[in-house]
Amino acid sequence: MDPTPFLRGNAFPAVRGAAYPRAKQDPRLPADTWAQARIPVGVRLELLGSEVEIAYRTATDDLGYRGDGAGRTFAVWRGGEQVDEEKAELGEGRVELRLGDGADRAIVYFPEGMLPEILEVNGEVEPAPPQPLWVVYGDSVAEGWIASGPAMAWPAVAGRDRGLDVVNMGYAGAARGEMASAEHVAELRADVITVAYGTNCWVRTPHSPGTMREGIAAFLEMVRTKHPETPIVVTSPIVRPDAEGAPNPLGATLEHLREALEESVRERIAAGDLELELLPGRHLVHESQLGDGIHPNDDGHRALAEAIGAAVAARLA
Repeated sequence: MDPTPFLRGNAFPAVRGAAYPRAKQDPRLPADTWAQARIPVGVRLELLGSEVEIAYRTATDDLGYRGDGAGRTFAVWRGGEQVDEEKAELGEGRVELRLGDGADRAIVYFPEGMLPEILEVNGEVEPAPPQPLWVVYGDSVAEGWIASGPAMAWPAVAGRDRGLDVVNMGYAGAARGEMASAEHVAELRADVITVAYGTNCWVRTPHSPGTMREGIAAFLEMVRTKHPETPIVVTSPIVRPDAEGAPNPLGATLEHLREALEESVRERIAAGDLELELLPGRHLVHESQLGDGIHPNDDGHRALAEAIGAAVAARLA
């Protein structure tokens, strides 16, 4: 069967070298953003049934910094727990997966770091019904670094917990609030949007507090052109011990940049954007929940899923 009706999280059309790109192939997009957008983070199958056979093709087994956390298996989750898992091979292959029991949906997470493409879906299965669409824009933390697997990234966890169809636009090493990305977010259909970036504005592309303040204001204004009444939850950067008090080349610490972003969002809310919410990020994750000093471990991703998921669900309600 054609896999298209079963696919979720694939917001943009396929292009050469990217079966499920998470951004448009836009010449204005920074190269580091497009490199990450080619990885089908959060793209998955959602279906009803008891067993499925999937024919697939993978392009690489070099998973880079994320290692096995980028996924080497097809993993099935149902009813809040993993019920089956099968190793993916390089090149073309097939896997047979048990989907577990129950009337709720089964979710099949991909070996996303291997750049998979689903060729066929076979078995007595049907597509799961639609859920509210949640677009998440962010950096490596949103992309899922360094969770133990694709299913453990905070957007994936919150999506399962809250019954949301997540489109993950997290770009590791990138996502600095570029206007091209704001336009991409704006053009997508969405029932709720989350914006969660800032750590790469410290030294990777140094920002001043003024740049940060105006950048988030412009990003939100661009999204609002197509989503005038869509709830938006903005999360400022989580804790990063090496950056909190260390000045970048422009003299700004991550603490300065976080404060500037939060101040800008509060000003917009005070000016009348009542469908906008700020969720300060500094204390959402404890330093002990950082696996490498920068990115959350599974416990940290769970903490983010609970906090951000609750804010998103409240806005939808």
